[in-house]
Amino acid sequence: MSWTHTVEAFNTATDSMNKIHDDAVARQFGFRGGLVPGVDVWAYLVHPCVDRWGDDFLTSGHLEARFAQPTYDGEQATATLGEDGSLTVTDPEGTECATGSAGIDAGSVAVPDVDAGTPPPFDQRPPASAASLEVGSTLGSIEFTFDAAKSAAYLGDIRETDPRYLERGISHPGFLARLCNTVLSRNVVLGPWIHVGTDAHHLGVLTDGDPAEVRARVTDEREHKGHRFVDLDVVILGRGEPIYAAFHTAIWQPRSVASSA
Repeated sequence: MSWTHTVEAFNTATDSMNKIHDDAVARQFGFRGGLVPGVDVWAYLVHPCVDRWGDDFLTSGHLEARFAQPTYDGEQATATLGEDGSLTVTDPEGTECATGSAGIDAGSVAVPDVDAGTPPPFDQRPPASAASLEVGSTLGSIEFTFDAAKSAAYLGDIRETDPRYLERGISHPGFLARLCNTVLSRNVVLGPWIHVGTDAHHLGVLTDGDPAEVRARVTDEREHKGHRFVDLDVVILGRGEPIYAAFHTAIWQPRSVASSA
């Protein structure tokens, strides 16, 4: 048995500061158009997991996924959860754009001990570099209040059809995954960059009006095949308690087509 969720993929970030989502810039890196954000493809994978496990997935579910191939705006994307917990997102040609796994955590989750940090003034963020993303460094935290009404637009953007998020005024796991990107870009100035994977444990949800905080720590920064990667431990707190813990990986500096030729 399997659980599937098919959507028309939507590039939510065409106007963002990350120009990897812009058609012209993405082509400079060898893609045929702007990339649908990985965190939104990750959100597509949530749907079959909630179909299978219901609310248990929102409070004790585990989802890890990596994005090997781009998902493009306007194309059909099919997220499939297998009986064994395997996950895929495939494009109309059947290419696996994302792979991973999901399940319910059997016991307590070891939440990383990540300190709060103070972000730099937005216009004084340092450029991303091996120095500004030094291994072991704490990123400046993000504090906000969850607004369930504003999340309606987000749910539309990710083509979510499950009514529980709007009806109950709770956060979608994909929204929490998106915050992993936000905390990185809030601390350093990035050029075009690519989210390549997230391994997350869901410990709870945000409800309307909840105070929340996103904390992050750099666990690795490295070069591989011409790309420069960064790994983060990310913890999201709701009302002071962990609701989400993730290991988040991004290419903060992708190699160009010219350098890979």
